[in-house]
Amino acid sequence: MTPLLIAAIVAGVFLLMFVGMMVSIFNKLVRFKNRYKNAFAQIEVQLKRRYDLIPNLVETAKGYMKHERETLDAVISARNQASSGLERAAADPGNADAISALVGAEGVLTGAMGRLFAVMEAYPDLKANQNMMQVSEELTSTENKIAFSRQAFNDAVTKYNTYKQTFPSLIFAGMFGHGTDATLLEFEGEAIDVAPKVAF
Repeated sequence: MTPLLIAAIVAGVFLLMFVGMMVSIFNKLVRFKNRYKNAFAQIEVQLKRRYDLIPNLVETAKGYMKHERETLDAVISARNQASSGLERAAADPGNADAISALVGAEGVLTGAMGRLFAVMEAYPDLKANQNMMQVSEELTSTENKIAFSRQAFNDAVTKYNTYKQTFPSLIFAGMFGHGTDATLLEFEGEAIDVAPKVAF
């Protein structure tokens, strides 16, 4: 074997190893990104369920809380705002602005729900209503599922971000369309971290 042939073989082996490394990095980036998108889809399912339960809660409360129209309207308005924020975030769960808008909308909704539950304390008949107890129980269960789903999403985002920030992935991530980090979903205050107290 001539030195030129040996050099060509060595260069070919290194080229194959380099291409293999790039393919592996690309595939892992795609896999991790798909995992966090799937994890967000699980949050989306639970938030939609939550948004669907809120009108039932408000409708049940309306019959008892005739003089609390402003509170009930604030809950529905906040629910609609949060639902719109969820649609934007679901379209691109890696978009920091969309996630931030969802977090803000969830904060408004949580505040409105807190005011509703505080006002409901003055209505013992409402607290004893079977429909209200069932909706409240479903809402509490959904809040817990949201918390678990959010944790899975944040874990997947952390894994994606960590992988793309480590060497040698960081060299190629931008070239493969993975330049920006995904954003963690961290609700303000107790928006979803802790289920609201809805015991009746």
